[in-house]
Amino acid sequence: MCLAIPARIETIENGVATCRVGASDTFVKASLLLLEGQAGPGDYLVVHAGFALRKMDVKEAEESLQVMRDMAAVMNGGDVRF
Repeated sequence: MCLAIPARIETIENGVATCRVGASDTFVKASLLLLEGQAGPGDYLVVHAGFALRKMDVKEAEESLQVMRDMAAVMNGGDVRF
């Protein structure tokens, strides 16, 4: 199963964004070919299979990243409190 992830644009070169995933040192490359409108450094994107599918606002990106962190914690035997 593949999962689209929110990632923040760090740089753009030749129509390809280098994006940071969350606060980690994980970076992904995303083609902007399918993206409607403009995007620049600091913008969040939904990235899937190497393509930016859409922009997301900061609040939505942070909420999505927190859900992913919570899921990882549960899978690793951790506990999530609501």
